Amino acid sequence: MTALTLSTAAAPGLRADAIVIGVAKDTSARSQGLVVAPGAEAVDKAYDGRLAGVLETLGASGAEGEVTKLPAPSGFKASLVVAVGLGAQPEKDAAFDAEALRRAAGVAARTLAGAKKAAFALPLSEAADAGAVGEGVLLGAYSFDAYKEQGGAKAKNGKAPLAEATLLGGKPRDKAYKAAVERAAAVAEELNRARDLVNTPPNDLNPEAFAAVAQAAAKEHGIKVQVLDEKALTKGGYGGILGVGAGSAAGPRLVKLSYTSSKATKSLAFVGKGITYDSGGISLKPAGHNETMKCDMAGAAAVFAAVVAAARLGLEVNVTGWLALAENMPSGSATRPGDVLRMYSGKTVEVLNTDAEGRLVLADALWAASQEKPDAIIDVATLTGAMMLALGSRTYGVMANDDAFRAAVHEAAEEVGEPAWPMPLPEHLRKGMDSATADIANMGERMGGGLVAGLFLREFVGEGIAWAHLDIAGPAFNEGGAFGYTPKGGTGTAVRTLVRVAELAAAGDLG
Repeated sequence: MTALTLSTAAAPGLRADAIVIGVAKDTSARSQGLVVAPGAEAVDKAYDGRLAGVLETLGASGAEGEVTKLPAPSGFKASLVVAVGLGAQPEKDAAFDAEALRRAAGVAARTLAGAKKAAFALPLSEAADAGAVGEGVLLGAYSFDAYKEQGGAKAKNGKAPLAEATLLGGKPRDKAYKAAVERAAAVAEELNRARDLVNTPPNDLNPEAFAAVAQAAAKEHGIKVQVLDEKALTKGGYGGILGVGAGSAAGPRLVKLSYTSSKATKSLAFVGKGITYDSGGISLKPAGHNETMKCDMAGAAAVFAAVVAAARLGLEVNVTGWLALAENMPSGSATRPGDVLRMYSGKTVEVLNTDAEGRLVLADALWAASQEKPDAIIDVATLTGAMMLALGSRTYGVMANDDAFRAAVHEAAEEVGEPAWPMPLPEHLRKGMDSATADIANMGERMGGGLVAGLFLREFVGEGIAWAHLDIAGPAFNEGGAFGYTPKGGTGTAVRTLVRVAELAAAGDLG
C-alpha cells in the first residue's frame, strides 16, 4: 500500500514526481473565478501569484474531481504540478470539509499511478485534515491486480499505484497529526482488504476460504475467532444458514470474531451477510443479473474489516463480528420455494423465494449475536434491489428498531463520508409476510421490498437490544467509472461507518 509521511518541508526543495495542490471555485459576488487553496502558497509564489490565472487558461474551474496538470516552476525539484478541484470555496474563515479533502486526495492519487513519490500540498488546518487527506490518498491509490498477468507489478492502465505520499504542512512530531495519519492507515488498509475480498472471484472465495482469511487476520491481530462448519451448524440448529448453503458443494460457515478491550464499558455486535456467490438458487436470477454476484458478501467483508480495524486502533469497546457465509446455488439438494426452515431462534420460515436468501443467513446470525446481549447490533448487507431503486447506487439505507440509534448511525455515516439515508419500518408491511404454513415467510409485499426485508430481520433481534440494518446493495460495488477515492468494483462501503460507531461507543458518545 502507498506509504504515508508527514513533512514540514517547503514544496520547492522536496524531491518528488509531483506536487499536488488544491483549487476551488470562488463563489463570492465579486469574483466567481478560481482560487488557489491554502497549502499551495509556495507554488503560487513561484508563478508570481498568477497560478489561478494560468490554471483558468488551461480550463480549470475548481470543480470537484477535476484534475489539471502543468509543468512545475523553475527551481522546483518536482517536475509536475497537479491541481485538483475541491469544489466551492468555504465561507470566510471556514475550512474545507473532510470529505472534499478525501475526494481530492483520492483523485490525485489515482491520477498519479506509476509515480514513486508525490507531495500533497492540500489545506491542512488541523490534524483531522491530515487524516482525511491520508485516507483519501490510500483509498484512491487502491488497485486490485491479483489476477493480472504480472500480479502486483502493475495496476491501473499498466501502472503500479503511487508508492509514497508526503503530506506537506503536516507536523511529524505532533502527536495529534501522527495519530490521525496512523488511524487513516489502519482504517484504509482494512477497507482495502474488504475491497480485495469483494473483488476476488467466487471460485477462489467460497465460505471456507473466507473463513480461513478471517482466521489468519484474527491470529495476526489478537482477535478470538470461532468457525462453525456444516457439522457444528447442524448440531446448533442454524436452519437459515444451512438452508441457503444446501445447494452448493461448498459448505456454509458462521464465523465469530471477538475483539475485547480491558477498558471497555460498551459492547457492539456487527453482523454481515456473506453470500460468496448468489445465483438466486432455485429462484434463479435472470440473465444479466449474475455477473457481479461475487459482491454479495460485501456486508461480511465490511464487518470483518471493521473488527480488525477496531483491534488495530485499540478502541476501548468490545466488538464482535458475525460473518454469515454461504454460497447460494441451484442443485438437487437446494432449498426449494415452499420449503420451511427452522431457524436458530426456533422460528419457522416459509421460503417463497430462494433469491431472498440474505435475510435467512442474517436471521440466524442476528439471533446468535443477540444471545450475548450487546448494547447494540448493526447488520450490513447487500440485501435488496429495492434499496437501489429507492436510493440509487451511491447511498445506502439505514433502518432500525430505535429512532435515536438510527440517527446516531446515520450521523456517523455522513461524518466519515459514506452517504446514507434513514428509512422507516412501516408496521403495515409486516402483515404481508404472514404465512399459513410457518411463523413467517421470507417474502412480503413487492412494493417497499427493502423495508419488508428490514422488518423480517427485526423479528430475529433480541428484545431490548438497539439494532440498525444497513442495506448497502447500491454502493457496495461500483459498476461505473472510478470517482473521488472510490474505485471500480468493490468499494468497502460501511467499513468506515462501523469503525466510527465503535469509536463513538468507546468514547461514550453513541447515545
